[in-house]
Amino acid sequence: MHLQAAPPRQLPAQDMASLDAQEQRAQRVTWAVGAVAGAVLVVLTCLLCTRLLF
Repeated sequence: MHLQAAPPRQLPAQDMASLDAQEQRAQRVTWAVGAVAGAVLVVLTCLLCTRLLF
């Protein structure tokens, strides 16, 4: 018994300008989260070093 597969359906068109804008926003959020995490790590490292020195 052989079954015939249905032909692939047509995918909707993509809005490339909208996709690019969303990707840029996501990249900005990623960089902002990384910057905040880096700043917190620097502050924590400075606090740890001052406790060790004094």
